[in-house]
Amino acid sequence: MGILELISQWAVDPWGKFVPIHIAWFLIWVAAIAGLFFVIVHAVYVRYFAKPREFESDAPPVVLSQIPEHVPRHSLVARAFHWIMAASMLTLLFTAFLPKVGVHFNWVLYHWIAGTVLTISVLFHIVHASFFMNFWSIWPDKIDIRDAGRRVQRFLGKVAPPPDRFARYPLENKLYHSAIIAAGLSVIVTGVFMMSRVRTIFFERNPYLFSDMTWGMMYVLHGLAGVGLIFLIMVHVYFGLRPEKVDITKSMLFGWMRREFYLEHYDPQRWTIELPRAGSVQTDRDI
Repeated sequence: MGILELISQWAVDPWGKFVPIHIAWFLIWVAAIAGLFFVIVHAVYVRYFAKPREFESDAPPVVLSQIPEHVPRHSLVARAFHWIMAASMLTLLFTAFLPKVGVHFNWVLYHWIAGTVLTISVLFHIVHASFFMNFWSIWPDKIDIRDAGRRVQRFLGKVAPPPDRFARYPLENKLYHSAIIAAGLSVIVTGVFMMSRVRTIFFERNPYLFSDMTWGMMYVLHGLAGVGLIFLIMVHVYFGLRPEKVDITKSMLFGWMRREFYLEHYDPQRWTIELPRAGSVQTDRDI
């Protein structure tokens, strides 16, 4: 039995061919258990095995003296996008998987509406991040890769220089962002095509747009991305609730983080705080 047969359910089409129809539903529990396992292992590691974090150097005093008490991090637009995306993703997951565990309701209507909201919000974010924010700040750079190697060496007990303080987004945030992009875009692209199989306000229903095999593979990819999001969201919520991450979580609510937290974890030379001039308006690119 191949991997595709293991992770998907199959049926016979009108022409007598076996085609995939959707993922195997046990993957819902695999994703949930994997998320719970990650949370438990990480919590135990942090509690009993993690060493105090050390950094290589501090910024010059002249730079530190210019850091405000409230360090701006997320603009109102960025925060609004985050919470709209979060609400639409959770709605998509609940409407997709609750019927599979015995909770029955008219889920299709709510599912495609939430999918539409997610698609529009992501398209807006792509434009907003590309032209009105620092687009490259969320992608790994050479320093991130070097510091990751140092952290691994130190974890294994080898002698290595301490890593630098973080840039605006630590490597873990950047990698998580990439994983969300992969899962989210997979859900969106396949979901847009799948909407042609149900009645919506956007276009006429056409279930014959693709062959049964193509439709089946599309449903499997859509489902795999969906169960992947279960794991990713569990991890995201867990880190958002951890005591040492509370300042980061609050910054997504209020737009700023405490000066003390910023100086402890971030390098002012890698994440430069652009303070607005008197009478000027602060833009998303500044924060």
